[in-house]
Formats: sequence, structure tokens, C-alpha cells
Amino acid sequence: MTAADMTRQKLTVRLCGPRGFCAGVDRAIQIVVLALKKYGAPVYVRHEIVHNRYVVEGLQERGAVFIEELSEIPEDHRDCPVVFSAHGVPKSVPADAQNRNLFYLDATCPLVSKVHKQAMRHHRLGRHVLLIGHAGHPEVIGTMGQLPEGTVTLVETVEGANTLERPDGAELGFVSQTTLSVEDTADILKALEDRFPDLHAPAAESICYATTNRQEAVKKAAPGSDLFLVVGAPNSSNSRRLVEVAERAGAKRSLLVQRASEIPWDEVDGIRVLGLSAGASAPEIIVNEIIDAFRERFDVTVELAITAEETENFPVMRAIRDVELTSADMAFVNGNA
Repeated sequence: MTAADMTRQKLTVRLCGPRGFCAGVDRAIQIVVLALKKYGAPVYVRHEIVHNRYVVEGLQERGAVFIEELSEIPEDHRDCPVVFSAHGVPKSVPADAQNRNLFYLDATCPLVSKVHKQAMRHHRLGRHVLLIGHAGHPEVIGTMGQLPEGTVTLVETVEGANTLERPDGAELGFVSQTTLSVEDTADILKALEDRFPDLHAPAAESICYATTNRQEAVKKAAPGSDLFLVVGAPNSSNSRRLVEVAERAGAKRSLLVQRASEIPWDEVDGIRVLGLSAGASAPEIIVNEIIDAFRERFDVTVELAITAEETENFPVMRAIRDVELTSADMAFVNGNA
């Protein structure tokens, strides 16, 4: 140990596990990389494949072109693949792709697809669907777009649940945005159940395992933390929720950062315990970047706050399973490069 090391302030970093990429994100990124390997550039991607600029820019460097609408694909590129993001899309999008004779690969997370099926089941059984979620989120737009207009009502808050009127005396069934945990939806659901005792639950649990696991790890690491950092994008619902969970669980302060460059170094003097996690679309390489940045300024000891081991794996579609990825490709897909 050098003299400089001896004079530096000691800092304990409580590193959460699980953190970062979930199986759905891993699958979505892998689909784009495999499509580029099999079909060549460009591969078009409708909307950000996942909510993370590092990942998006990495895919752009490989030849992915991100668009918001299928109409942006040039006429002479209609034979190029287009990938739908992990958040899911309304039924109108694949229908539009078929009308344009586009070849598309749907990277919707299987857990989001499960919610789509649950909503469609409610509708098939004659129920009006209540969707607990956040307005404007791509997953919510995609889920509402599975059913005819007017057959789904979005419920964002307890207040909204308490003032909701039953549409035309219809039976009601609910589903939830996957990036909300059981705890996130509990108060809204209770209000709905109090108001509508005959409310039908989904046929199966729709809460994402990754959302719950990451929140539980944050709850373990947050108590006594002087500062809690969550790696994630501002438009990432699950990342923003982790910031809130950390503060509720006892962190003195919690911040969302996309890179180490966003850390407010002038405000971290005197901290002794740092909590650190990452949203489901944040790569591990940025977590390591942040730990290294603290090592440059503090005498760091890393402690693990692990609450679960994740072994889920969602396979890609058959059309691209025959493509082999290099070790460098896999490092990028797994968030390590």
C-alpha cells in the first residue's frame, strides 16, 4: 500500500446482486447482433432496443439504424430486417410491417408478451381491461395496442383507482406493466379491489422477476448508505424505481447516473458507504467504470448485497439461431464490453 492509499478516505461499496441486464434485455440485444451477423448492415430497429444509450450507440457502431416509425425505412432498404424493441409494440406495427413487405424480428421480452396474452384473455372473456402502469411508456403503449381502442383503461395512481368508473357495467380484469414490482402496484391494486370486489386477476403472475429481484437487492444494500447510485437511463422505468426504493429503504440520498462522468464529485466528500446497483438495461461495464472512478478517489472495499441468483434464459427466434457469435460479440451482448 502506498502513502497515497493510506491517506485516502475509506469507502465501502455495497454492490447489489442481481443488477444490470435481465434475460429479456440480453435476448433483445442478442437478436440485433445476430441479425447483423446473418444479414449484414443495416438492420433497422424500431425504437431503442433497450433504454440505454451505451447499448444503442454500441449497436449503431455495428450497423444498426434506430427509427421510430417503419415509414423511415428507405424504399431501397425494404429487404433489410427490422427489429421490434424489448418493450413490445401494438398489433398495428407488425401489421404495418406486413403491408410494407418488411421482414421483421420481434424482440419483445417474453414476459411482456405474457402480459399481452393475459390482456387478450380478459378481453376474450368479455372483460374490460385495467392496466396498471405509466402513461407513455413503450410497454404500456404496446400492451394497450393489443386490444381495440376503448377496451383498456390505464390506471396510474391510487387516486385514479378511487375515481375510476366501471365502463358500461362490464366485468373487469387487470394486468400490470412488468417493470413495476408487487410493492409498486400493491396500493393501486388494493384500491381497485376495494372498489370492484369482482375484479379478475391475470391467469398467471405478470410481474417481472428481474424487477422484483433488483428492488430486493437494493433494499438490502440501502440502509445506512450515505449515497446510493443506480446506473440507468432517465427513460428507464425500472431504473427510476430503484432510485425511489433506495431512498425508501434508508439511503440518505439516491441518484440515477448513466456514466461515471455524471457523478457529482463535489457532493460525495465525507461519504463512508456507497450503495450501487443497475437497472435491467444497464451494462456491467458501466458498473465497473463507476467502481474504478471511486477507487481513484477512495480506498474502496466492495461488499456484495446478494438476494437472488438469476438463471433465466430466453432463447432467440429460430430464424437466427444458426448464427455463431464470437467471444467479443458475447461480451457485448452480456454487457461486459
